[in-house]
Amino acid sequence: MLAWTIYISFLGALAEMLLPKRSVRAARGIALLATVAAFAITIEEFVRQQSGQIVTIARVPWVPSLGLEYHLAADGISLTLLLLTGIVAVAGILFSWNVEHRAKEFFAFYLVLIGGVYGVFLSFDLLLLFIFYEIAIIPKYFLIAIWGSTRREYAAMKLALYSFVGSAMVLIGLIAAYVLSGSKTMDLVWLAQFPFPVHFQMWAFPLVFVGFGILAGLWPFHTWAPTGHVAAPTGASMLLAGVVMKLGAYGCLRVAMTLFPRGLDAWGFHVLGFGSWREVFALLALIGILYGAMVALVQKDFKFVIGYSSVSHMGFVLLGLMTLQQIGLDGAVLQMFSHAVLAGLLFAIVGRMVYDRTHTRDLSMLETMHLSKLIPFAAVMFVVAGMASIGLPGFSGFVAELQILIGAWHAFPRFAILAGVGIVIGIAYTWRAMQKAFFGVGEAREKEDTPPAPALPPISLPERIGALLLIGASIAIGLYPQLLLRVIIPAFHSPLFDGLLRGAGR
Repeated sequence: MLAWTIYISFLGALAEMLLPKRSVRAARGIALLATVAAFAITIEEFVRQQSGQIVTIARVPWVPSLGLEYHLAADGISLTLLLLTGIVAVAGILFSWNVEHRAKEFFAFYLVLIGGVYGVFLSFDLLLLFIFYEIAIIPKYFLIAIWGSTRREYAAMKLALYSFVGSAMVLIGLIAAYVLSGSKTMDLVWLAQFPFPVHFQMWAFPLVFVGFGILAGLWPFHTWAPTGHVAAPTGASMLLAGVVMKLGAYGCLRVAMTLFPRGLDAWGFHVLGFGSWREVFALLALIGILYGAMVALVQKDFKFVIGYSSVSHMGFVLLGLMTLQQIGLDGAVLQMFSHAVLAGLLFAIVGRMVYDRTHTRDLSMLETMHLSKLIPFAAVMFVVAGMASIGLPGFSGFVAELQILIGAWHAFPRFAILAGVGIVIGIAYTWRAMQKAFFGVGEAREKEDTPPAPALPPISLPERIGALLLIGASIAIGLYPQLLLRVIIPAFHSPLFDGLLRGAGR
């Protein structure tokens, strides 16, 4: 059934394009129906599959002469990321309910992107994974370039260029692995168990890891992310932060780290104080945590605050991967889920609830409006989402970041301490943004002769449902993390991760 998440998304996109012009209501309905149907399938399969081990969904010959197969499968990691994709996809449609300009094209690109994401998370043939990966990249450009704002053409081109450079690096690594194995197969599980020479893994691992890491916001290749988030329309921002960046982190884990685990080994000598790629990428992840947090602290544009916050939180994901500890890896996957739903909600609040009503994202201007009185629902949601984002107990972010910090403490004690500093800075920029945007009283409002602020349109029902869906997911995992961990933990005990957990980087 999980394969139908892909098919339904693509069929929904096709149906959108067959609609007559100006069929806005029909376009919305088809998009919502397609995303809800795919989401329902992910829930049903998530509840049904208990083991977290690899389950084959479809496996048929594709290009027999090259050993390529249409191989779809899922384990606990895939199930977790499929579930979050369904949640964010449905919420994104609800927050895009106001789109009227070329609505059918907007929702068609949206569904193609979602279909590509589902395909990446389900592909166990590496060429198939790469094809779906590219399918997910192309719609991003059009969603930003056509429906975006704030230097949208620049942001769309920058995102596309960064993405395609990363894709080229990944493709080189995959082709090299295919040729060197001499097996005429791109099966992920088989190649993960193939003993690639150490000298090959030493250059193939960083090539593929950085290729995927670009999309994950790895510092210093992160600059596309804040720019793209700010320029994208609300629904696209939610997808970029919620699921597209997770494609990069997923590729780092699923492909780079499983195919080339010896690339994480010590080199036998030190370069600039580093003895392994593991140390290098752990440091880059830490820099991303601190840099993203500090830049977010001084931003004047509300959406840029959330954009750089995403860079910081994705740094935690990458740091968790580099711990090579069971608890750190579990935390990294859990952080992917947590950041997806919370970043999606924060971008929805800033882009749809605030910007579309006030027509400004300037914190100094928002400070004079006292939005907590004008749109109290948005204020409450931002406070709750902000507290969840900084890792307050009771929300998903707490469990995820705690596991990552424990894993980092075992692997890189100093890095763990500095990552904790990043959390403190996160509290500061979240509090600052919250105070200025919703509870600030500027000088203009303090004057008695200042006329009262005009009433703003109320928060619509689709917006309320979308917000409650996202925050509800974070609370559910925060209160009962075992809901996801029951499938995540067993996934790391499959043959796919044997090479990684049996000594790589140790």
